[in-house]
Amino acid sequence: MRIVTLNANGIRSAANKGFFTWLSRQRADVVCIQETKAQEHQLSDPMFHPKGFHCHYHDAIKKGYSGTAIYSRVKPKKIIKGLGIDWIDQEGRYLEAQYNNLSVVSLYLPSGTMGEVRQDYKYRMMDELMRHLKKRRKRGDSLVITGDWNIAHQNEDIRNWRGNKKNSGFLPEERQWLTQLFDKEGYADSFRLLPQKEHEYSWWSQRGAARDNNVGWRIDYQVVSEDLAPTLTKTRIYRDKKFSDHAPCIHDYQFTIE
Repeated sequence: MRIVTLNANGIRSAANKGFFTWLSRQRADVVCIQETKAQEHQLSDPMFHPKGFHCHYHDAIKKGYSGTAIYSRVKPKKIIKGLGIDWIDQEGRYLEAQYNNLSVVSLYLPSGTMGEVRQDYKYRMMDELMRHLKKRRKRGDSLVITGDWNIAHQNEDIRNWRGNKKNSGFLPEERQWLTQLFDKEGYADSFRLLPQKEHEYSWWSQRGAARDNNVGWRIDYQVVSEDLAPTLTKTRIYRDKKFSDHAPCIHDYQFTIE
């Protein structure tokens, strides 16, 4: 099973940069996209419904904002749009595909970089998501939660960690929240389950030459329930072509969706 996740920073923009041509060669089983920035009725072009995939979108009410998508080769048993919480779901931040033996989630946690109001919103969503994920583990559900978590967990996940300790995305409270998820709640950051090179990042500021100099953050994750951790066989962050300010994260699992 191959899962690809990308914050597209506008799915139409990513398409214009060749994302769907690239995707057609990836042999992906499930593709999770965040920040589609489009309403589904604006995505009538066949490229947004690639051949061989069942395609599902969860739009934000606000036009040109947020939104998530999942493309799946196996038809999901059920699609769940949102967490059942209006103030989260109206931004299209959680989309889940359920199969007989697995659930895959496309998640877009908010950024708090626009100020205190949005940082507070981020913390509130983190609290609700933690409650949700705890319940799912208690039920014994197998989960892969992919997407833009907007948090760099450890120093090795951000190039300039010393200069970002007081910035949203690397705040102690945010990092501790991920530590709790990974150490106490039965989930794992799958990327860190295998040996990795130094300075592997998935997002770069569009200011200056951050991407050229690889001054980045790893804020895009595939978080797996512990039962799936042993099935991980390979990880890759694709940087050769630029479809977005984020890079696609590709993980392979020795697991078959049913």
